[in-house]
Amino acid sequence: MSAQAATAPSATFTAPASAVTLIAAALPGFETLLQEAIAAVRQQVTADGRISSALLEAQQHAAHGLAWLATYVMALRELKAYGERLAAEDRYGAIEDHAIRIGAGEYAAQIFGGIPMSQGEIVRLAALGLSEQAIAAANTPAAQMLIAQGNTPQNRARLVELFSQDDGAAGVGDPGLDETLEAIRSEMRRFCAAEVTPHAHEWHLKNDYIPMAVVEKMAELGVFGLTIPEEFGGMGLTKVSMCVVSEELSRGYLGVGSLGTRSEIAAELILCGGTTEQKEHWLPKLASGEVLPTAVFTEPNTGSDLASLRTRAVKDGDVWKVSGNKTWITHPVRADIMTLLVRTDPTETGYKGLSMLIAQKPRGTDEDPFPVEGLTGGEIEVLGYRGMKEYELAFDGFEVKAENLLGGVEGQGFKQLMQTFEAARIQTAARAVGVAQSAFDLGLRYARERVQFGKKLIAFPRVADKLAMMAAEIMITRQLTYFAAREKDAERRCDLEAGMAKLLGARVAWAAADNALQIHGGNGFALEYAISRVLCDARILNIFEGAAEIQAQVIARRLAEG
Repeated sequence: MSAQAATAPSATFTAPASAVTLIAAALPGFETLLQEAIAAVRQQVTADGRISSALLEAQQHAAHGLAWLATYVMALRELKAYGERLAAEDRYGAIEDHAIRIGAGEYAAQIFGGIPMSQGEIVRLAALGLSEQAIAAANTPAAQMLIAQGNTPQNRARLVELFSQDDGAAGVGDPGLDETLEAIRSEMRRFCAAEVTPHAHEWHLKNDYIPMAVVEKMAELGVFGLTIPEEFGGMGLTKVSMCVVSEELSRGYLGVGSLGTRSEIAAELILCGGTTEQKEHWLPKLASGEVLPTAVFTEPNTGSDLASLRTRAVKDGDVWKVSGNKTWITHPVRADIMTLLVRTDPTETGYKGLSMLIAQKPRGTDEDPFPVEGLTGGEIEVLGYRGMKEYELAFDGFEVKAENLLGGVEGQGFKQLMQTFEAARIQTAARAVGVAQSAFDLGLRYARERVQFGKKLIAFPRVADKLAMMAAEIMITRQLTYFAAREKDAERRCDLEAGMAKLLGARVAWAAADNALQIHGGNGFALEYAISRVLCDARILNIFEGAAEIQAQVIARRLAEG
């Protein structure tokens, strides 16, 4: 909802000790605790003065716990900054204060009591190698006050009361955006209300493609050229705008929100690694939606281990001939180009022999998915994340023009791909916020409408508590995601921030979907209810663009390396 609607139930909040004040007082202790945790884990994974991959793997529980602790501390930091920005603009209201208070208080309590890395894996500070003295030093009176005045039954009840006062509201407070970004959000929301939300569940149940008419309207709205520079036919907007668009489209349907990811990845690859000619040729076509791309990286037996990639490309005159297998390829049938990661130098092991090709292909149909010589494939049936379809692909002498070697230089494929990961993970975090918001919307609506034992479900504390925690965690993840995007827009390294936003966002989306389904009770388990789709969609977010375990490993290594 708009900033104006978000704050409508409450005027400017004037409490003697706002949530921001509580966080500010407690944060120094948590920052010190994090630095001591980094030092403790670094000691566990260092051999001969260097970070050891073998030790990092052997100490995964501690290392991944460090990643989660750092994510929580960053969440507290960004909640404080978010509240301060709103207060400076006279936009800080009771909804925002209660959501920040609940989220910050809960995360502070979990830091001391145990952080859930997954449903069955809780990491505690002692496991990171922290001493009792270090833990006690962080548990300051300010931290205790943040916890005591944070996620309380009274605050949860009040938050639900506040966002229930506006029947049209299905948000969790002012997101803190400027008028331009709010206008973009409103435009995407209107588009989804008219073209996506009424049909998404039917597309999911039938495993249908998102209709091309919808794709064409997305192109008209500029979705595919959002961050492509104007000189190449794009809109030249920020990564924050990408987050807003991705969130709203994914709130309508994850498949629609993810269509933009295809173009975002391809455009980033070409912008960062392409020749001038490749940029001038392909970027305008991507921006207009004339060309639809797909990313072809993963192989059946490698998954996230790209160093073991085996698909070969052999130079033969003015073409590359590609042979090998790929899997989990999204939207390949209707794609016009494939950003295709291959091994062009078989004598080089690991990442050094990899190159990226811009592989052209004709669009296919369900009846004839790959009408081109040297390429075949079979659909992978999936629980959710539908609308584009997943495929296994087999290349057998498939030809790619030699001029379509990205950057015109061999051996740069992995480096080129790494340059896209920050933006891709930020965009995935934004998609997770959208899915979580969709779950919240559905859970709130059902809780307001469903009557049991003579009163609406939302009147029962355990139902209201679920909604309150959803609201708080959506706010946290949204602010982490925006922060990572702002860092990217400022051209600062943000792999940590992007990774943390994605790590937390995936967990929050799954928790929101699971809790919203629980609010629906037995009806949530019925395929006819949209929450069943949202649950299936939410589950993939913890796997693609770096599984949670891989993501935590990457974050932990960066922290340990300093």
